[in-house]
Amino acid sequence: MLISLTLQNLALIDEKEISFDERFNVITGETGAGKSLILDALSLCAGERADSGMVRHGCDEATVFGEFDITGNAQVSAWFDEHDRALDEDTLLIRRKISAQGRSKSWINGVPASISELKSLGAILVNIHSQHAGLELLKPQFVIDWLDTIGELDALKQDTKRSFQAYQTLKKQADDARSQSAQRADRMALLSAKLADIEPLLSVNFADIEAEYDELSNLENLMRDALESAVLLDNDDDAPSVASLLGRAMRICDNNANASKTFGECSQLLALAQEHINDAAAKLADYAEQQLPDEARLDELNTLLSLAHRLSSKYHTPIDELINDAADWQQELDMLDALPDNDTMDAKVKQAYEAYLASADALDNARIRIAPDICERLEARLLPLALPNARCEFAFNQKAEEQYNQHGKYDIALLFSANVGMPLQPLHKVASGGELSRMALVMQVMAAGDGLHARPTLVFDEVDVGISGGTAQVVGELLRTLGKHQQLLAITHQAQVAAAAHRHILVHKEHGEQTVSDMQIITGDAQIDELARMSGGVNITDATRAHVKSLLDDIRHADELTANLPMSDVNLDPSAQGQS
Repeated sequence: MLISLTLQNLALIDEKEISFDERFNVITGETGAGKSLILDALSLCAGERADSGMVRHGCDEATVFGEFDITGNAQVSAWFDEHDRALDEDTLLIRRKISAQGRSKSWINGVPASISELKSLGAILVNIHSQHAGLELLKPQFVIDWLDTIGELDALKQDTKRSFQAYQTLKKQADDARSQSAQRADRMALLSAKLADIEPLLSVNFADIEAEYDELSNLENLMRDALESAVLLDNDDDAPSVASLLGRAMRICDNNANASKTFGECSQLLALAQEHINDAAAKLADYAEQQLPDEARLDELNTLLSLAHRLSSKYHTPIDELINDAADWQQELDMLDALPDNDTMDAKVKQAYEAYLASADALDNARIRIAPDICERLEARLLPLALPNARCEFAFNQKAEEQYNQHGKYDIALLFSANVGMPLQPLHKVASGGELSRMALVMQVMAAGDGLHARPTLVFDEVDVGISGGTAQVVGELLRTLGKHQQLLAITHQAQVAAAAHRHILVHKEHGEQTVSDMQIITGDAQIDELARMSGGVNITDATRAHVKSLLDDIRHADELTANLPMSDVNLDPSAQGQS
C-alpha cells in the first residue's frame, strides 16, 4: 500500500508531500493543473523511464520519494530474498533522482538500485492503468491468469505447472544422459581398467609387504647377526657373556642386600634384566636357526612391489594415495552404473509427459467450460458503464505440440466488440483507451470480489472518459467498493466518481513569479466547492452545492446498504442509484 509521495522540483511542483488513504483516493483539478504529476511520480518509483523534462525549470535535479506499507506482503519479501537484500521493517522507501541532464539514480531503502530492480519491484507494488501506457490487460498472460482467478482454477493451474516442470526436468536429464552416454561408457571402461590394474594391491597392506620383502631378501645376514647376538648374551664357553657378567653382579648385590637397601633394590632390577636377557637370547637363537626364505614367497612379494612401483609411475601418484583413490573410483563407477539407461529414462519421460497432458487437458477443459459464463458476467458489468453493446468472448487456439507449456495447450485471447454489427476482435485492436480502462476496472472488481488481488495499489488514469451521469456514478460506486478491498488511485473529471472517494486530492496552479502546482487533501466545504465546480462549471450556485451534497448523501447511503455485501452482490444498474 502506498503511504505517501514526496515530490521535489518535479515539473511544476516545488516541494510537496501527499499522503494516501488505504482505500479509494481520487485526484481532481482543472485541465493543466498537474494531476498527472502524481501518476508520474508513482511511475518513477515503479521504474518507468525518466527524462530531463521532468526537472523543474531552473533546478539541477528532481527527486521523488515513495513510502509503501508492505506488511504481510509475501511477494515483496520474496523479491528481497531473490535479490539478496535485507528487509528489516514493514515500510519500504523508494527514492528516485533525475538530473537536468536526464541521468537517473535510484535507491531502495537507502541502498542503490538498478532501474531493472526498481521496475521488477514496482511491478509488485503498483498496477497503473493509463490511456497513454500499455495496459497489463493487453498481455496474453494477464487474460489467462484472470480467467483462472475468476474461474477458481488455481488448483488445476498449479497441478499443470508442477507436472510440466517435472516433465521438463526429466526430459533434460534424459537428453543429457543420451548426449553423454558415449562419454559415460568411456568413463566406466576407464574406471574399470584402473580398478583391475590396482586390484591385487587392494587386499594387502603395502607397508607390511615392503617390510617383509626387505627382511626376507636379507635373511642370511640377519640370521648370522642373530646368532652372534645370542652368543654375546649367553654362551657355555669361557668367553665372558652378558649373562655371566650379569650373574656376578647379581651375587654381589645379593650379598650386600642386608647391609644396604640400595643393593636390595638393584638385586631385584637385575633379576628382571636377567629374565629379559634370557628371553632375547632365546628368540635370537630361534631366529638364527630358522630355515632360509621360500623363493616362491620372495617372488610373490617382488611381483607385488614391482606392480606397485609400475602403477605409481603410470598414474604419477604415490602408491598409498593411489590405493586411497581406488575407493573414489569404485564409488564413481557404482554411481554411473546405477544411472538408468536410455530406455528407462525414455519411459520415465513418457510417463511424465502423459501426466502433464492429463493435467493440461483438465485445466484447458475447465477453462473452455467456464469461459462463456465468465463472459456473460463481464458483459453484464460492462453494460451500465456506457458499453451497452459490449460483447466478449474467449478464443482458444491449440498450440503446436512443441509449444505446450506450464500454462496449458492453448493460446487464449479475450475478444471484444463495443458496437452492434462489428465482429469480435482481439481487445488491443478494437478497444479505445476509455474502453480499456473500464474493462480493466470491471475485471479488477471481479477479481477483488473473489478475494484475490493482483497488486497492492491500483491506479486508473481517467477511467471515466466518455461517460457521464448515472454511468459515472456506477463507476464511482465500483471504485469505492473495490477500494474496500485494496488501495486505489484515480484521476477523474467526473464529480460522481470523485464524490465516491474515501480521500479527495485537489491539484491546482498558483501563479506568482513562477507558476507552481500545489496539491492538498480537501474535505468539507472545500470538497463540496470542488465537486460543484466539476458539476456546474465556473458559476457555482446554491443549487449546484445542494446537488453535490445530495450526491455525497447518496454515497453514504450506498455504503450503509452494501456494508455487509460481497462485491459480487453490488448492484451495477444505474437506474438503481437514483440517477438518470
